[in-house]
Amino acid sequence: MKVIAVLPAYNAAHTLEATVRDIPAGAVDEIILVDDASRDDTVAVAGALGLTVIRHEVNRGYGGNQKTCYRAALERGADIVVMIHPDYQYDSRLTPHMISFLKDGYHDVMLGSRIRTRAEALAGGMPPYKYIANRGLTFLQNILTGMNLSEWHTGFRAYTRRVLETVPWEENSDDFVFDSQMMVQFVAFRFRIGEIPVPVRYHDTASSINLSRSITYGIRTLGTVMKLALFRLRLSDPAMFRSRVGAPLRRPVRPCDGS
Repeated sequence: MKVIAVLPAYNAAHTLEATVRDIPAGAVDEIILVDDASRDDTVAVAGALGLTVIRHEVNRGYGGNQKTCYRAALERGADIVVMIHPDYQYDSRLTPHMISFLKDGYHDVMLGSRIRTRAEALAGGMPPYKYIANRGLTFLQNILTGMNLSEWHTGFRAYTRRVLETVPWEENSDDFVFDSQMMVQFVAFRFRIGEIPVPVRYHDTASSINLSRSITYGIRTLGTVMKLALFRLRLSDPAMFRSRVGAPLRRPVRPCDGS
């Protein structure tokens, strides 16, 4: 199975090498970095590391960056795609463990959860308001979707090719809520979602959205969950829950069991 790691990058020159060096040798077959019009030397560092580099001439946003990542990975024949933030917030040494659950057929989607204990999350530098917001949103999302995940908001994820060929991620936002929309789509199509714990590493060069954008993200996240509720009640049929062309539609009619 061909495994491709995708790195949605923006001003990651100072953390990119450490992120890439931590990926165990042989864990992935190729690393694709998509640079979202960075203002630093991200592209030069990526080239020196031998990565496949795609550069946006204008900034397309976090979600727009991921869309380019997934198109490129599918075009290059990926069977499994791992998304790793190149800001060194997530521990890329765990990449083989994320992949193994997909290779062995246990799950369709793997998440690296930063929330194992409150003490670990805060000791790792997660701001208290982000921790509280994360727990509150995750609680509401679990209740409204029938899931039981420890975290809905991680940026360390792995998917099988079938997931990316089924979920209409092109319909999603180009902003940060893209991740939440993807999560709701995984639930809608009843993909099997697994988790492993990852250390929390907040630091000065880690990417993070400010308070006002965090509030906007939270509101849009809850709006996305409500779209799923209306879809399940057959009161709406938004494009984000229509399967991509050529993939079988798996319209859900009841909450999944969280397996």
